Amino acid sequence: MGNELSPESTVADIQQALAALEDPKSRAVNERHGDDFGVNLGKLRAIAKSLKSNQQLAEQLWETKETSSRLVALLIAKPRSFTLDQLHEWSKDATTPKVQSWFLNYIVKKTKLLEELRQILMSDNDPIQLAAGWELTAHQVVKDPEKLNLPELLDTIEAQMFNAPDRLQWAMNTTLAQIGIEHESLRNRALTIGDKLQVLADYPTSPGCISPFAPIWINEMVKRKA
Repeated sequence: MGNELSPESTVADIQQALAALEDPKSRAVNERHGDDFGVNLGKLRAIAKSLKSNQQLAEQLWETKETSSRLVALLIAKPRSFTLDQLHEWSKDATTPKVQSWFLNYIVKKTKLLEELRQILMSDNDPIQLAAGWELTAHQVVKDPEKLNLPELLDTIEAQMFNAPDRLQWAMNTTLAQIGIEHESLRNRALTIGDKLQVLADYPTSPGCISPFAPIWINEMVKRKA
């Protein structure tokens, strides 16, 4: 289906192609994870590939408010074309898990406005936007830690992570683990907080995967790096 599309395709053409790929089983699986689309992601990526990079078309697809169209938009958008205001607006729209994840990974993390947006989101009262802020914070712990106050972040995690809503809790936990993995001087503190709070200690983990429980995650990654 994606092969019939081209960079000249319209929003209507793309939505028709996406509708033809709708699969009830895929939708059921996605809905269990809080998402509202039923298109196989491999086929969705094939559609985006046939459209090539196109910021104007991406913006038109985003305006449809339809999740599959928005996922295509995120794959064809040009990250460096965004203003800070536009990134903030898209962040407020990107509320479902997959759309938020792709928005942060494929757009925000490829712009020079990442830190400015992160600071805006970290002061938001909405837990979904705050979760996005913490996801970007976890990224900065690894990539640009001098822009962060790491001990202060650990204070906040210790005080707030246990009672945080699921997605926010996950993002804060990722930040905790990354601090422990990347910053030896704060590792014991991160391990202590993880042991004390026991967040995700019982999370089911597939064979060969690392548990998201911060103490296990930290120790395993430190061992691998050594």
